[in-house]
Amino acid sequence: MLSEHGCPIAPRTFYAWLSRPPSQRALWDMTITSILAGYYQPDEQGRRKPESLYGATKMWAHLQRQGIAVARCTVERLMRANGWQGVSRRKKIRTTVPDPTAGRAPDLVDRQFRVIAPNMLLVADFTYVRLASAVFVYTAFAVDAYAGRIVGWQCSAGKSDGFVRAAIRQAAELRRREGNPLTGNTIHHSDAGSQPRFNGSSQHRLIEPILDVG
Repeated sequence: MLSEHGCPIAPRTFYAWLSRPPSQRALWDMTITSILAGYYQPDEQGRRKPESLYGATKMWAHLQRQGIAVARCTVERLMRANGWQGVSRRKKIRTTVPDPTAGRAPDLVDRQFRVIAPNMLLVADFTYVRLASAVFVYTAFAVDAYAGRIVGWQCSAGKSDGFVRAAIRQAAELRRREGNPLTGNTIHHSDAGSQPRFNGSSQHRLIEPILDVG
């Protein structure tokens, strides 16, 4: 049949392949696959074991605890080949959602973040930190581009513009207490975010008495 389909092969080669026993890797793959199927395949009642929630890394650690010395890459490969995967409960959090209808402020930095002195450029951004209780909080921070120092920060349960501006005000207060207050030449740079009054890539000069404006 192979010869008829344009695959010439000697009969003894075919019979040698047919009688050849499976390789050690194939036997090991069959063994691990059978073990994994016991976790990820439902039983007669349609139920799965609690370990079926594990991803490749947790399943590999579980097998190690069971005394099964299998490589993590083997577990990943076999789970991927059989379409098995764990359950992920994490939500993807987007901290930056640009408004396409909002106008962008002029770029006062032009991607040049190296400055020759402190207080010339404050780069502001915010991210989220997941807590042990599975909830997360947003953290805004302002970095002095000269030394890479965080000079202002603030945490909040929501991503409103108020807590972002509070980080800028804290930076200004810290500089004032250190005897090196911000002046009208300080540039505040941040990306184009979803917060009201911070849309449009807020890049402007900071004057200490009116730091509350976006």
